[in-house]
Amino acid sequence: MAKSLQELAALVGGTLENDDKNIEVTGVNGIMEAGPGDISFAVPPYVDECHKSRAGVMILGIGTRKLEDRPVIRVANPRAAFAILLEVFRPQSHVERSISQYAYVDPRAKIGRNVAIQPFCYIEREAQIGDGVVIYPHVYIGAGVKIGKDSILYPNAVVRADCVLGERVILQPGAVIGGDGFGYANQEDGTHTKVPQSGNVIIEDDVEIGANSTIDRATVGSTVVGKGTKIDNLVHLGHNVTVGKNCFLCGQAGVAGSTAIGDNNTFAGQVAVNGHITIGNNNLFAGRTGITKNVGNNQMMGGFPERPVKEWMRHEAELNQVGKMRLRIRELEKQLAKLQEQAK
Repeated sequence: MAKSLQELAALVGGTLENDDKNIEVTGVNGIMEAGPGDISFAVPPYVDECHKSRAGVMILGIGTRKLEDRPVIRVANPRAAFAILLEVFRPQSHVERSISQYAYVDPRAKIGRNVAIQPFCYIEREAQIGDGVVIYPHVYIGAGVKIGKDSILYPNAVVRADCVLGERVILQPGAVIGGDGFGYANQEDGTHTKVPQSGNVIIEDDVEIGANSTIDRATVGSTVVGKGTKIDNLVHLGHNVTVGKNCFLCGQAGVAGSTAIGDNNTFAGQVAVNGHITIGNNNLFAGRTGITKNVGNNQMMGGFPERPVKEWMRHEAELNQVGKMRLRIRELEKQLAKLQEQAK
């Protein structure tokens, strides 16, 4: 497949600079992997590395540096434009829409149109599968589950009884939706009695759940993940957690039970969130932040316990000086002891 610069600019809604009608693009690749026939992209701070790339065409943001040595397509969001071109040059493989003879579908389940159910899936009674859903091998769907149209469940995903998935939801391999919450009553003799987890999980539209991530069902009521939220691999949400719209939860983040999270929050890798707290909107938490108490809106925080990110970075810089300070104090102690000895 070959595309002209004008075609590509139109596809991504961009403005073409340094037009060359003789250039045709045949592929898309990363900034360092791209060759003369490829288009690539860069965002700060990597825009300054463009001159090292062999890409024939670059996608750059509006207002970033000019390139004189090759064509440039200017767009508001280079990463989003690159995603569009990936769909053009590297389309997803076609999935046959049929129900495999090796899958088990309970006769009481309701299956929509144009659905793919691949071998060794197990779909329980009264499950409802929407139009255009793709279910890969070894997926388990429990009784009463509802899955909205055009969702994709990759191999070994599990959706337990009564959970609800919206439209265009993606479950990556091994994701578990609706496992029991970690609820136990502690007895006087030191034993732990399991508290039944009778609620469910509701995943709203356009949510993606990463590989081997787990979202526990509520004790009562629902654990909820809001529309457009993206969850990375190896993330855990405890029972009765609510996550708002358009949040990012990066790898190995964990949220303890009954915590309420607002919209547009970003949790970097290994962020840990205490239970029974409230987090507002538009916050960003640096990697390994330990969130122990309520957080308002529009905060940038890091460290354990959480604190404003500038304060945390200053504290970390000071800690890095402790070793030097210890050596300096030891030297001063020696000098003081020598002066004391001379004064006798």
